[in-house]
Amino acid sequence: MPQTFAELLATPGVTEVLALRSRFGFMAFHGGDLEAVTDVVASRAAEAAGASYYGVLHPPGLDVHLPSTRFDPAASATLTAFLDQVDVVITVHGYGRRGRWTSLLAGGSNRKLAEHVGAHLRPALPGYEIVTDLNDIPKELRGLHPANPVNRPPAGGVQLELPPRVRGRTPLSSRKGPDGLSAPTRDLIVALAAAARVW
Repeated sequence: MPQTFAELLATPGVTEVLALRSRFGFMAFHGGDLEAVTDVVASRAAEAAGASYYGVLHPPGLDVHLPSTRFDPAASATLTAFLDQVDVVITVHGYGRRGRWTSLLAGGSNRKLAEHVGAHLRPALPGYEIVTDLNDIPKELRGLHPANPVNRPPAGGVQLELPPRVRGRTPLSSRKGPDGLSAPTRDLIVALAAAARVW
């Protein structure tokens, strides 16, 4: 199994996706079948906001989760191009923790942006808790390490951790529409795009 970003990119079925637009960026480098729907949220929010996007899509059956700190831009000209383009970023991840089925966690080094994103998400997702206080986020999910790609742009960014329910991945998730998304997932995308445009 791949242990480095370079090895991951050399794995059959793993693909990078890049769209360079504005200097605001969205990332989902645990996308595809690994942290399902994170790439959909990030890419659609980016497109709606006219923002840049970078994703790494994992194929079905590749159950390997590299820590964020191993996504070294030195191993990818595509990631380097993205980071050269953006000043600030929202990185979308998925997580699952008992007792946190409806908690969205906004970590990362740019705390002003985290509060800004939280202010947009709360009215859009009234059935969910939007956590922006780092003290209320588990240490391993705070996304503060300087080698984490979310913190590499000049102004840093926000690591947004999404529980399975808001991604439409549990029996308790809202029913999916014709586009394959549940209403909360759709509302999340709209709110993230608005936050990026206003920022």
